[in-house]
Amino acid sequence: QVQLVESGGGLVQAGGSLRLSCAASGRTFSNYVMGWFRQAPGKEREFVAAINRRGGGTLYRDSVKGRFTVSRDNAKNTVYLQMNSLKPEDTAVYYCAAGTAVVGTERQYDYWGQGTQVTVSS
Repeated sequence: QVQLVESGGGLVQAGGSLRLSCAASGRTFSNYVMGWFRQAPGKEREFVAAINRRGGGTLYRDSVKGRFTVSRDNAKNTVYLQMNSLKPEDTAVYYCAAGTAVVGTERQYDYWGQGTQVTVSS
């Protein structure tokens, strides 16, 4: 089992920045690909970003490329999502997940956090 706890969400104005963190405990963190997903009200959950086990490979959804950066610190068992130039359409609950492949498919992720709310005001 892997337990994941997100933090760092909040309310920010458009154009602002937030840094989300996801702390992992349980099994060896570095064995897992880590992903970020989000779910806006009334919409399905969607992939945001993923990072491979060593942190050398990343994947992003098109709408966040150039604005969001995913990183990880295996010594701290933590994955981060730096979000810059935030837009109102980024408003959602953000989830981190631990999985087996650097893909945007939910079924490749076995463990999920509870989520943290990000609200971007216009």
